[in-house]
Amino acid sequence: MSLSAHLDELRRKHQALSDKVEAAQRSPATDDMTISELKKQKLRLKEEIERLSAG
Repeated sequence: MSLSAHLDELRRKHQALSDKVEAAQRSPATDDMTISELKKQKLRLKEEIERLSAG
């Protein structure tokens, strides 16, 4: 997989997590721990995208 394709895949995953976070925040049944974990995963992806983009 090329770097460009890998970055595209990471961006897709980041967007999917962003959508999940938004949906979870709108749902009263979702606990704060779940939202926090989703945000951590999203941040890790963002950091990986930035690291690969800068390199």
